[in-house]
Amino acid sequence: MINVPELFGSLVFDERTMKERLPKQTYKALKKTIKDGKPLDINVANIVANAMKDWAVENGCTHYTHWFQPMTGVTAEKHDSFINPNDDGTVIMEFSGKELIKGEPDASSFPSGGIRATFEARGYTTWDPTSYAFIKDGSLCIPTAFCSYTGDVLDKKTPLLRSMEAISNEAVRILRLFGDKETTRVITTVGPEQEYFLIDKAMFDSRKDLTYTGRTLYGARAPKGQELEDHYFGKIKDKVSAFMKDLDEELWKLGIYAKTKHNEVAPAQHELAPIFTTTNLATDHNQLTMEMMKRIANRHGMECLLHEKPFAGVNGSGKHNNWSISTNDGRNLLNPGKDPFNNHEFLLFLVAVIKAVDEYQDLLRISAASAGNDHRLGANEAPPAIVSMFIGTDLEAVLEALVNGQNYNSDSDQKVLTGVEVLADFKKDTTDRNRTSPFAFTGNKFEFRMLGSNDNISCPNIMLNTMVAEELAQFADELEKAENFDEAVVEIIRRTYLEHKRIVFNGNNYAPEWVDEAAKRGLMNLRTTPAALAHYIDEKNVSLFKKHKIYSESELNARYEILLENYSKVINIEALTMIDMARKDIIPAVSKFVKELVDTAIAKKALSAEITAELEVELASKLSKLQLCFSNRIDKLDALLLKTADITDKQKLADFYADEVFPAMQEARVVADEMEMSMDANAWPYASYGQMLYSVK
Repeated sequence: MINVPELFGSLVFDERTMKERLPKQTYKALKKTIKDGKPLDINVANIVANAMKDWAVENGCTHYTHWFQPMTGVTAEKHDSFINPNDDGTVIMEFSGKELIKGEPDASSFPSGGIRATFEARGYTTWDPTSYAFIKDGSLCIPTAFCSYTGDVLDKKTPLLRSMEAISNEAVRILRLFGDKETTRVITTVGPEQEYFLIDKAMFDSRKDLTYTGRTLYGARAPKGQELEDHYFGKIKDKVSAFMKDLDEELWKLGIYAKTKHNEVAPAQHELAPIFTTTNLATDHNQLTMEMMKRIANRHGMECLLHEKPFAGVNGSGKHNNWSISTNDGRNLLNPGKDPFNNHEFLLFLVAVIKAVDEYQDLLRISAASAGNDHRLGANEAPPAIVSMFIGTDLEAVLEALVNGQNYNSDSDQKVLTGVEVLADFKKDTTDRNRTSPFAFTGNKFEFRMLGSNDNISCPNIMLNTMVAEELAQFADELEKAENFDEAVVEIIRRTYLEHKRIVFNGNNYAPEWVDEAAKRGLMNLRTTPAALAHYIDEKNVSLFKKHKIYSESELNARYEILLENYSKVINIEALTMIDMARKDIIPAVSKFVKELVDTAIAKKALSAEITAELEVELASKLSKLQLCFSNRIDKLDALLLKTADITDKQKLADFYADEVFPAMQEARVVADEMEMSMDANAWPYASYGQMLYSVK
């Protein structure tokens, strides 16, 4: 029997371990750093480092690593042993505060967006004491930030921490005006729901497209997909259940709050949801969760697919970023309370978010932009590429009443009447959930649903924290000068909602009519990643990030270039993989099958003039025509890739891949999928959708 409280955090140098192993004064100093963001003294760092090392060695560690998140979107680590030589040729296990605080990994091979030259190799990692160290693979892993020799930021954690500081500073200004003298820090919290697919490992390994790109580039739909909706919340298969059990245990050891697990809509699709925690910790935890999912799936003979759209025609996988704002004593600033109409503090924070989402729609879209997510956004299971927000009928009525100078009384005691004596009636929430909305208020938080399953959640939270910090700063500037604070607050709430209510849409975001309605409202519809990224360095966005010291202009330009380059590389790899599969596997397989059909037809005719071979002849003719068409389309795709060598501008190159290369890939796929449907299953060179989606028993 598992003792979960004892297991939880057993591989983490967390608060419980710190209390046990650190002197009281050292523990207090470290806690002050974690809680208030105060710098850590080197003498304190030396004591912490030694205690960390002793704990890690007792748990079987021989090495330590600074664990960081470069602009690749995944994590990175360089391992050093604890050993140091003695004069007598023996070794001693040592770890200093200096080694804890600073590391020097080679920065030359990480994406930099031109921010430094390749020969400028040195980079620095620096400890993030607000994210606990943990043990993985026999090494002590120390969460760190990462920068170049010149101090330019090369990672995803540093700007996230900066954005958390920005929103904290501005939110505390607002709270002071409301009379809150106790709060010293405001914290954004996140709970990222993680969707994923599990398929048989052998089938994954047999497909070049899954191996090289994470998604199927060819594949005809299975006879049964998600039409019956029988997989959603259905009984979890034994093999999947065993995987989930192991995953929970490994995550709990790492102090990750894995809470909910269930089947998702598509066959072979599942979800894991954690409990909320501080944003930078939630980001670290989500990166570890994705790593553990893949590793543990392999142990069970399966492959975990985290691509946003691994299979055409069934739901793709998202990552819902549940975001909220709390004080350092745990008070949720997005909690409406029992009387939201008179809760002006809540309403001010609410309209700050509304204004931010309206003014920075492009940044939210950019935060969810990737080659993989372009397949998903706008499909039936995901919000469209149009950013809007749902606040629910109750809050909408509250704000409309304020705008119109009316009173509003919320019926907060509504109940759901079951009509069955044995079933209890229960209190109804003030608003329903809208799972079609990209950005939905769900009671005391916002659920940003546009993210792809493979995304690092730092980017959307950098955007959210920074743009809300900007609106709070504007409100604070105005309110600090107000003669009558109460009247000024109400006026800001009224004015802000009136000016930005176009972003609020409580209806069906999947409906075709919404696209036309959004256009009338002047909302942006950035359908592709290159179209979205073109706005990354708009003047208003550059000014926003510079003002709040999140990015310098050069750091922002670097990220813009990295994202464009990544998009182009992903589509290029996919196109090259399609060509390779076509010429080496699919075309030869079709030729072989056509030959078998022709040989069968000849054999039939040789037996008797009365035996017909029309079926074989007709099918052979059909496949030969399709094969020629397919070959021509592959040649066209190949020719388009050759043209990319002449395009040097990164935005134009990404646009070319989106507008020319990707449509050509789709054209080739349509023909290949039709050939698959016309051939003997054993003659087709790859596992089918039906085999993969129903491969795990």
